[in-house]
Amino acid sequence: MSVIINYKTSSVKKKLSNLILFIDEKFNISSLKEYLSNSEYSFISDLIKTKDLKKKILSFDINSKRKIILVSIKKNNKSSDIENLGAKFFDLFKDLKQNEYNLNSDSLSNNLRNFIGYFLHGLKLKSYKFEKYKTKKNKSNIIIVVTGKNKLTSQEQIKFKAIEEGTFYTRDLVSEPGNVLHPDEYAKRLNLLKKYGLKIKVYDEKKLKKLGMNTLLGVGQGSIRGSYLVTMEWNGLKDKSKPLAFVGKGVCFDTGGISLKPAKFMEDMTYDMAGSAVVVGLMKSLALRKAKINAVGVVGLVENMPGGNAQRPGDIVKSYSGKTVEILNTDAEGRLVLADALTYTEEKFKPKFIVDLATLTGAIIVSLGSEYAGLFSNDDKLSKQLINAGEEVEEKVWRMPLNKNFDKLIDSKNADMQNINYVGGAGSTTAAQFLQRFILNKTPWAHLDIAGMAFSKYGGALNSGGATGYGVRLLNKLIEDNYE
Repeated sequence: MSVIINYKTSSVKKKLSNLILFIDEKFNISSLKEYLSNSEYSFISDLIKTKDLKKKILSFDINSKRKIILVSIKKNNKSSDIENLGAKFFDLFKDLKQNEYNLNSDSLSNNLRNFIGYFLHGLKLKSYKFEKYKTKKNKSNIIIVVTGKNKLTSQEQIKFKAIEEGTFYTRDLVSEPGNVLHPDEYAKRLNLLKKYGLKIKVYDEKKLKKLGMNTLLGVGQGSIRGSYLVTMEWNGLKDKSKPLAFVGKGVCFDTGGISLKPAKFMEDMTYDMAGSAVVVGLMKSLALRKAKINAVGVVGLVENMPGGNAQRPGDIVKSYSGKTVEILNTDAEGRLVLADALTYTEEKFKPKFIVDLATLTGAIIVSLGSEYAGLFSNDDKLSKQLINAGEEVEEKVWRMPLNKNFDKLIDSKNADMQNINYVGGAGSTTAAQFLQRFILNKTPWAHLDIAGMAFSKYGGALNSGGATGYGVRLLNKLIEDNYE
């Protein structure tokens, strides 16, 4: 079921179609007289006495062809409250037979800017389904015609649509199975983003070897697929100002390599590339809405397989930074991909800041469940901006500790460092501490461990289960509030 939204300037006519009206939280319908016929007003006045007014949405069947839906609005709503209300509204559609609705924005007395935009944004986000591989698809459409004066400008419509498309693209990528979206295919798809105005550069294995990106290459060497680093640049400013940089882990499938994972739930490891998908979705959003910033997205794309040429526990590799790493566990692979990507991003683009995203550790799920992403950072200002942006869009982050005292847990006797903490404990922090060693020039940096947020078996406020697209809206908000 998909949602199509049309904007019309004409006023709504009585009995023209199914009608959506907004009302106060006490369901005082006297304000709706001008939108209803006398008989409809009397009918609803009688029936509303029998309804549960604790519900935020009430539906009334006037006859077999006409339905009137009342959406109650409390005072002092945040934008996220309105989005969640829109998502609840979509849930109502699943039980309704009619498919065309007239949303009258003039019935809205709430003064929150872009109320209609946030409401429909939440509805659209909740409507997403990944049905690409189903032979029988739900082809029904819900058409919402928005009338009245309280509508969005064309620019506001573009912004919401851009964020939706970026989020959906992220969800699409995460939802793809590993046999389809392997690194070779992923790199090809990213090349197609040039049509949106992004500058794309793909580094294949030959180029990566020449650059010395051996920690990234080591992860993918057991696979028959290639390994890649892809950069995506958006230049929304005419000046040469430093870009904002976003780096993502793109392990298209993670078996754990020689340190093989248990079979149970290994199928979920198709989403071990979610960090990269967030970066890709964000860059697409920025291009679609013509964001007035310079930004770069960098993703490392690999497949971690236990082949005859796979990396072994005990191997020592030299990273792009020149630092050496002893591989004690091949299932701690995401940090190896990010290590080279982070140093390269800092050196090549000299950004204002770097935010990396990765489904990095199971330990962060033990710590924070599926409510917060773990935030690790060397910069208080950037951390605060991320926390505030997360609260605004309900893609929350919780700051976790970094401290030099953790370094002893990843120091190696045989190399500059080892890729896991064998003592045990602080798994997410030692992983972040490892990544911090590859930020060489004190660039403000934040690491988001999104292992508990990228995928949901049960669904959430703005998604119906599966890939969530977590991070696209968070980073868009970070940019919009602080850098545009």
